[in-house]
Amino acid sequence: MDKTYQKTLGSKPTLPPPPPSRSTPTRCRNWLELPPEITASIISRLGAIEILTAAEKVCRSWRAICKDPLMWRTIDMRNDGDLHDMTYDLEKMCCLAVDRSCGQLVDITIEYFGSDELLKYITDRSSGIKRIRLVRCYCITDEGLSEVAPKLTMLEDLEISLCTLSHEPLEVVGRSCPLLKSVKLNNHWYHFPPEKCNNDASAVAGTMQGLQNLQLFGNKLTNDGLVEILDSCPRLQSLDMRHCFNLNLEADLEKRLTKQIKKLRLPYDSIEDYEFDAMSNCFESRDNDGGSPYGFSDSNLLSDDYDEYEFSSDGDFYDYEDFDDFTRLDLYDVGDMGALSSS
Repeated sequence: MDKTYQKTLGSKPTLPPPPPSRSTPTRCRNWLELPPEITASIISRLGAIEILTAAEKVCRSWRAICKDPLMWRTIDMRNDGDLHDMTYDLEKMCCLAVDRSCGQLVDITIEYFGSDELLKYITDRSSGIKRIRLVRCYCITDEGLSEVAPKLTMLEDLEISLCTLSHEPLEVVGRSCPLLKSVKLNNHWYHFPPEKCNNDASAVAGTMQGLQNLQLFGNKLTNDGLVEILDSCPRLQSLDMRHCFNLNLEADLEKRLTKQIKKLRLPYDSIEDYEFDAMSNCFESRDNDGGSPYGFSDSNLLSDDYDEYEFSSDGDFYDYEDFDDFTRLDLYDVGDMGALSSS
């Protein structure tokens, strides 16, 4: 061995420790040992449906975290629509989530279900809602949204996507919600018949002068409706008009748009980042391979014959406190939880 090398390291060279044997058992991570605030942060990344049907059943400590009102400031009831093939009562689940928020709800997403009665239930118990997202809520009517709009005085962000609502509740929302800054109205464009309609544009221009962000995807507005919006909404910074094919952006109008709007999406711009399938009624789920976005199993966790957990008459789950803390940790794969905690 080189003497200079020996002199540098001492009388004998230092060797790295041998790698651990493959047969050496490795200690599995126990998720129950995480601090409660870390566990709460992980669980909060789940949707409301998965929390109610799976996460809170893992153990008593997780159930306690899932009942914390802070966990329900945001209620995300997104789903892929297949839940209607089962016997999930999504409205009852949503009411439970609202109750658990104890009036602290600020952000709610309702998708593939909902009714006027549900909107009333939510707004009667939540005075500080800042964001509402309605997607394919076919049973929510113009009258239902118009009735609850005066209770949404703190609303800043409204999205109505692929619903059957007209411009009339938009006018009521605009008059009732002075803090409104962002509106998304997503529709499917149909080439036949070639209808032109500026009702939505007039509702926005007439009642939402403080608007900063507006998306009118697949809308049938014309140049007249667009000019009405530009004249009435001086604070508008972002405008998305993709698939608004009735627009004819002549030189002067296009020049005005580029000068007045900082973030502009034109009718024929790319829809690569658009959340929905723009030409059909199929929801484009980019986060799964055709299954549920929350990874549900085929078991019916909320059917009438499910003995372990079901909704009681007062709208809460029956408590089931006699299982051991480790009984249901197999519901979660350790690798999946690790990915979730790092997201």
